[in-house]
Amino acid sequence: MEPSFSIPYGKQEITDADVQAVTEALRSELLTAGPLVSAFENAFADHVHAPFAVAVANGTAALHLAAIAMDIKPGDRWITTPLTFAASGNCILYCGGEIDFVDIDPATLLLDLNQVEEKLKSGKYKGIVAVDYAGLPVDLELLRNMADKYGAKIIEDGAHSPGGYFTNSKNEMCFCGDGKYADAATFSFHPVKHITTGEGGMITTSNEKTANRLRILRTHGITRNPSELHENYGAWYMEMQELGYNYRLTDILCALGISQVKRADENIIRRRKIAEVYNHELKDLPVDLFIPEKGVGHAYHLYVIQTEKRKELFDFLRSKNIFVQVHYIPLHTMPYYKQMGFAKGNFPYAEAAYEKILSLPMYPNLTETEQGFVIDKLKEFFI
Repeated sequence: MEPSFSIPYGKQEITDADVQAVTEALRSELLTAGPLVSAFENAFADHVHAPFAVAVANGTAALHLAAIAMDIKPGDRWITTPLTFAASGNCILYCGGEIDFVDIDPATLLLDLNQVEEKLKSGKYKGIVAVDYAGLPVDLELLRNMADKYGAKIIEDGAHSPGGYFTNSKNEMCFCGDGKYADAATFSFHPVKHITTGEGGMITTSNEKTANRLRILRTHGITRNPSELHENYGAWYMEMQELGYNYRLTDILCALGISQVKRADENIIRRRKIAEVYNHELKDLPVDLFIPEKGVGHAYHLYVIQTEKRKELFDFLRSKNIFVQVHYIPLHTMPYYKQMGFAKGNFPYAEAAYEKILSLPMYPNLTETEQGFVIDKLKEFFI
């Protein structure tokens, strides 16, 4: 029997504890720029094992400010993957920089780091926006070694990957956003992400100077901190020290974030269990699965499969109220990027992946019954 409800590819989970936390924030004295902002920053920093975290209005704002903090100048060239959301490239353009792409490794759908190094050898590139696509971590140790060799910086786009990790050459678990290798990492708290604040974002770093600058940038470039002022005429005095933005996150939303972080670890475990079920049940179907190597902790923002019959399967599942999705249309094929000179055919692996990828339902409160229904319909389609 088919359910009368729909099953999305991703969605938020809001509990009574979340509602209570937001209610208490609404009744507090400060609704923005209050103590819950730093409390959320500290809780998230602990979650991803980062020294510093700075909360901002959304994930795109996080990328934008991270790019500014990398001191991108007009004409500076950066690299990212074509298989990503627009913000991964746009953040460089916001700063007057130029974006270029490197094709993906078809086995992982991540940046092909061998091709990245070939680009860096030219000496023309200032940095890389490394995207943890679907929640699978980029090997940032390897990328850091490359970046240091050629004088490049790294922004880790971790919107899909809080709670993910890879194992480095010293057999250490390196968590996405921990600041060990990337100069800055960014996260999103959109409703389909691991942690939601409705809208919101976070930047993590191991550099205290960078963190302090980010806090000023998110508030119009203004500071009241006596230790940072050029002059000081009293408690009322403030200075705008550079061109910043209104990218603050409110205490109301931070209250929700704090509540959500408390169950983030258990939700990662649940995501991985859902992935294990998919891996087992789909292994004999004519689809390609992306199973992480030993020592890699996939965060499973998305559970992605590949099939030669993607369009037919997409339409079939949607007809059954299973709202699968495609992530992503390669960025270089978008009209805005095509006017920069990019064209179809530039990055064949990303384009080939796009023709076959499909994101199945993946979120912690996906029930066994719902997942079973999705699997049954996949089998019905192929068998």
